[in-house]
Amino acid sequence: MSQILTSSPKHCARRGFSIDKHYKKLLYTLSTFLLSILSFIFLIYLILHPTMPEFSLKEADIYQLNLLDPHLLNSSIQITLLSKNPNTKVGIYYDQLQVYASYKGQQITADTSLPPFYQGHQDSNILTASLVGTGLPVAPSFRYEVDRDQTTGKLVLSLRVNGRIRWKVGTWVSARYRININCVTVMDFGPSIPPGPLSSKQASHCSTSV
Repeated sequence: MSQILTSSPKHCARRGFSIDKHYKKLLYTLSTFLLSILSFIFLIYLILHPTMPEFSLKEADIYQLNLLDPHLLNSSIQITLLSKNPNTKVGIYYDQLQVYASYKGQQITADTSLPPFYQGHQDSNILTASLVGTGLPVAPSFRYEVDRDQTTGKLVLSLRVNGRIRWKVGTWVSARYRININCVTVMDFGPSIPPGPLSSKQASHCSTSV
């Protein structure tokens, strides 16, 4: 004769209570662990949250800005930029930087690559580039815009820098982030300007976004 074993309702209730208590303890442990990890990450973020690098345009010289015909432009521009890392605990790798000049929303030089470099804590670097354009297409209104600026005596030139950077904290290096820099300078421009390049030697702060 086979024997049938049954558990009383009271016994089942005690076992269910034991299982519920075990899961609650496990859930509490996991929640505490995750909260500790998130708190640690947030603390590191507050301590090491990098400040964006600072750029300023120190000098710009336009040596050539000639129309071959109403739609094609030859240009030659020399620029000097100052780059500064304001962070005290974070270094910056500049992996790719492309710079070009624009006028009235039109690109007037080809993209020029700057050599990659590393910038330590609170370091500054001088960056120079020769920007050249040969037979670049421009809008039919380009000559009119230049003539109008010559009449008013001022020419506004924009310098754009696009690239990718990485943050470095100790031995840890971040993934690459896109960086965009925009510099604007105003040059004296008119019939009374002496022969030679149009120049701007007054430093101007650049806007930076990462």
